[in-house]
Amino acid sequence: MTWLWIVIAALVAGAAGGVVGYRYRQDVTEKKIGNTESYTKQMLDDAQRRAEEKKKEMILQAKEEVLKLKTELDSETRERRSELTRLERRATQREEAYEKKLDSLDSRENQLQRKQEEIGRLHAEATGMVAKQQGELERIAGMTQDETRQVLVGRIQRDAYHDAAVLVREIESKAKEDAEKKARNIIALAIQKCAADHVAETTVSVVTLPSDDMKGRIIGREGRNIRALETATGVDLIIDDTPEAVIISAFDPVRREVARIALEKLIQDGRIHPARIEEMVEKARREVDNQIREAGEQAVFETGIHNLHPELVKLLGRMKYRTSYGQNVLKHSIEVSHLAGLMASELGADVHLAKRAGLLHDIGKAVDHDQEGTHVQLGGDLARKFKENAEVIHAILAHHNDIEPTTVEAVLVQAADAVSAARPGARRESLENYIKRLEKLEEISNSFTGVEKCFAIQSGREVRIMVRPEDINDSGTIILAKEIAKKIEHEMEYPGQIKVSVIRETRSVDYAK
Repeated sequence: MTWLWIVIAALVAGAAGGVVGYRYRQDVTEKKIGNTESYTKQMLDDAQRRAEEKKKEMILQAKEEVLKLKTELDSETRERRSELTRLERRATQREEAYEKKLDSLDSRENQLQRKQEEIGRLHAEATGMVAKQQGELERIAGMTQDETRQVLVGRIQRDAYHDAAVLVREIESKAKEDAEKKARNIIALAIQKCAADHVAETTVSVVTLPSDDMKGRIIGREGRNIRALETATGVDLIIDDTPEAVIISAFDPVRREVARIALEKLIQDGRIHPARIEEMVEKARREVDNQIREAGEQAVFETGIHNLHPELVKLLGRMKYRTSYGQNVLKHSIEVSHLAGLMASELGADVHLAKRAGLLHDIGKAVDHDQEGTHVQLGGDLARKFKENAEVIHAILAHHNDIEPTTVEAVLVQAADAVSAARPGARRESLENYIKRLEKLEEISNSFTGVEKCFAIQSGREVRIMVRPEDINDSGTIILAKEIAKKIEHEMEYPGQIKVSVIRETRSVDYAK
């Protein structure tokens, strides 16, 4: 029983403690809520007050801005009004000036109209007087107006023709007094100081055989040896009835030289079969490469050119096996380099630049067998590729007038190229082309009125023309020479230059009795 009461007492005490604790927490919570409400109310009041203040401040700023804009607008309006007023005043003044000018023009127009009427009347009177005088003159002279005009025009033409020829002769003589003498001295000095031997080469090479039996060994069983040699070198071997000789034909001179050396080595060795042919061709190719390199280095050393790209040196060496009209291109380039340098030294130009451009002017001919394009374009591309001087590139591109030369050195390279090509014996042409050129020269010369005979001499480098003295006078020979030279330039292609000489001869014959 006792423990039951104890439990009941404990429960009662616990319930009383819970009620007291709940009331305490409720009081604390109510106090916190009251404090929060008062704090919140205070914050709202402060925010409302600050908002009112900000609103008043923004309103004041807006009013100030509006006032400022209004002031600026008033000022701008006043300025525009004043400008408009000024423009209206100027327009009014111009309008008044135009009205005055119009009045003046009207009066002048009236005056001009009166003068024009007066001029028309005078012109009619003058026309009548001229017609009357013309009729009188025709009656006195016994010729019509057209006949008189033809006579006068013919006389004026003859006088003008004579005066033009005399003037041309005077101008040429004055220009030649100094220019021709100076030019001849420079070119003669350059040619005198430069001498070069030229080897005429064609597109074939001949290899001498010790005996005709060697031809069969070169051909081989069923032609295997000759096919192997042609495949390895890229040339054509011509084995015909020519005694103790084999002809190597190829357009590429380097391939032809490789084939020649390889065939000579095979003949000396005596062992001719495909494997041996490939070995000898490879040895010959290395030998030709060494010769190309040495020829390029020798050309650079001979001309005194430094700092040339190694690839350009090799290309110079390749030109040893290249010919143009029978003239060796490498020797021609060396000769042009010397000539250009000598003329540059005489004229005070850049000697080193002239020699460098002269040596490289035909460099494109080293690759024109393998690449498309003219040797001028290929040469310019190669020089540009290997970082050559811009003036050297310009001289290469201008040496055949593909572009207009703009430097003294480029003109000197042109002159040196022409001198080297036109020198007697420098180049060879086929007999057929030679005969055609002579016939064309004589045909052009005979096509002109007054020509009696003409002769192409000095291998077609000069044409001498005999004229009828009763048809062409001394002054007319100058005009005729120029016209024939222009027609030759227009219709023919030729290396160097052609001299046109017109000869007029008058003979007086009498007999002593």
